[in-house]
Amino acid sequence: MTSAASQGKGRLRSFLKLVLGALNLIEWAGRIIVAACLGSMFLALFANVVLRYVFGSGIAWAYEIHALLLPWLVSGGVVIASARGRNIAVTLCSDMLAHRARLFLNFAIQGIILIIAISVLVSSQPILKASQFQTLSTLGIKQVWGYSSIAFAFGAMAIIAGLEILRTLAGEDVTDPDREHASLS
Repeated sequence: MTSAASQGKGRLRSFLKLVLGALNLIEWAGRIIVAACLGSMFLALFANVVLRYVFGSGIAWAYEIHALLLPWLVSGGVVIASARGRNIAVTLCSDMLAHRARLFLNFAIQGIILIIAISVLVSSQPILKASQFQTLSTLGIKQVWGYSSIAFAFGAMAIIAGLEILRTLAGEDVTDPDREHASLS
């Protein structure tokens, strides 16, 4: 099946390329965050193990760094999966639907995702405000840096859902019909 981007002419094709470019940019932001978090956590743990083995005591902050980086690691992974359209989904209904009905279903699903993501962003504001007063004891860093990963993940998911709605309105079927290559499991 050809997409609207490959069939379209002029402005629609250029617009869809822009949308796909924005989705790519968001995915790369998630990739960079995941790589940085994994690398930093590994190096901190490795240095701690070496120091404990050589000197008998490690670095205290190596235990706290995960409180900041693990939420970002998960958020980056969620953003990557969402940008690729590889989040957990049951595709039985969409697989049985014709092209037009599948577009309508995808529009509804992306609309629900958009509403949920914005709701989480709004409802997480008190948590973010409260975390400004919590400090990690060894590092002295405010907990808000870890909790702000919520805003990143759900903000990115809201943007991705909005971009997917635009692709769907342009007539592009954003569901991947090749399930074997789409699965990350």
